Amino acid sequence: MIALEPWLRARRSDGRKLLVPYLMGGMTEDWVESLQAVAAAGADAVEVGIPFSDPMMDGPVIQRAGVHALDRGATPVRVVDDVAAAGVGVPVAVMTYYNIVFRAGHRRMARSLRAAGIGAAIVPDLPLEELGPWAEEADAAEVATVLLVAPSTPGPRVEEICARSRGFVYAVARMGVTGERESIGSETADVVRRVREVTDAPVCVGVGVSTPTQARAVCEVADGVVVGSALVRRLLDGGGPDAAGEFVGQLREALDAG
Repeated sequence: MIALEPWLRARRSDGRKLLVPYLMGGMTEDWVESLQAVAAAGADAVEVGIPFSDPMMDGPVIQRAGVHALDRGATPVRVVDDVAAAGVGVPVAVMTYYNIVFRAGHRRMARSLRAAGIGAAIVPDLPLEELGPWAEEADAAEVATVLLVAPSTPGPRVEEICARSRGFVYAVARMGVTGERESIGSETADVVRRVREVTDAPVCVGVGVSTPTQARAVCEVADGVVVGSALVRRLLDGGGPDAAGEFVGQLREALDAG
C-alpha cells in the first residue's frame, strides 16, 4: 500500500501540482484498464467510486455511471478486488457512502481496503460528529479518511475538519452536486484560503473542475485538483482507456505548464 499523505506531500515538495482523477468502479467492462491508463498518464493518485443506489453528492454523470456499474453487477467487494489486481503504482482512495461502510462493518471495511492496497477513503455523508467509530478502525488499518470543506463550512468547523482529515483536505469548489461546469466558482479561492489558514496538509479542489484550463487556474491557489465528471463522461460515451489516458495527459500537461 502507498500511503496517500506522505506521497502527496513529497510530490508537492518537488513543486508538482497534484492531479487526482475519479473513476466509477465497475462502470464499464474495461474500467480497470482505464484506471491503469489514467495512472500511467500522470495521475498522482486516483479516486475510485464504489457505486451506491442513492448517491447524495453525485450529479447526473456520476449517477449514470453508478447505475451502469450496478447493472453490470458491481459490488463493493468486486470493486476493491479489481483495484487490488490493477497494480496502478499510485495511491488509491475509494469514495462511497456510509450505508456501504456500515453494512460491511467498520473493521471489515477498513481491513479490506488495507489488504487491497487502498490507502484512503472518502465518505462524504459521514459527519464529523459521527466519524469516530469508522475513523478508529481506519486509523488502525492505516487507511486515511479524507474530509471535505465546503464554501458554507463555518470557520471553527473548518479547523476541526482539517485537524481530523488525513491524506489531503478536499476543498469543494462550489455548492451543489458533482458535474461539469463552464467556469469555476469565485468561492474556490476563499475555501482554499480558509483551509490553508489552519493546516499545511495538501489541499485538492474538486466538484466542477472540468477542463485543463480550469485545472491550471485552480492550482494557482490549491495544491491539486480532483477531476471526475469530465473523465467519467468520456468513458460513458465509449471513449475507453485510450480516451481516459489522453484526457488525463492533457490535464497533466496543463498543470505542469502552469
